[in-house]
Amino acid sequence: MRIYSFYQRDGKVIDRFESRNVTIHPLVKTEKPFQIGYFYLDAGSVLGMHPATCPQLLMVTGGSGWVRVEGEEKVNVESGMAVFWEKGEQHESGSLHGMTAIVAEGDEIDPGRFLDSVTTA
Repeated sequence: MRIYSFYQRDGKVIDRFESRNVTIHPLVKTEKPFQIGYFYLDAGSVLGMHPATCPQLLMVTGGSGWVRVEGEEKVNVESGMAVFWEKGEQHESGSLHGMTAIVAEGDEIDPGRFLDSVTTA
C-alpha cells in the first residue's frame, strides 16, 4: 500500500485566461491523451473563459459554484453534480464561497454511459 497526498498547497495555481483563486493538483496522467486533476476554487474564484482542449468532465465534490458556456448565463452547481464540455467548447467556472472538483480530460470520455443527464446548455 502507498499513501499519497494532493493538498491544495502542493498544486499549481492557474492564472491564465484571467483566472483568479484557482489551484489544480494533477492526480493521474496516461500516455494516451487522458488526465485527472483536483480543482480547488477558493471563495471569489473564477477559472476564466477558455476552450476545452478535449472532452472534459468536471465533478463537483464539495461546496458550490457556477459554470457557463460562452454566450449563456451562469448555471449553479453543487456537490454531486457533474458538468461535461465538448472539445473546443468555450467555458468558465467559479465560486462565491469555495468549491472543489475532480476534472477528467480525454478524448474517450463519455459521461452519458453511466450518468443521468439533468440538463443541457
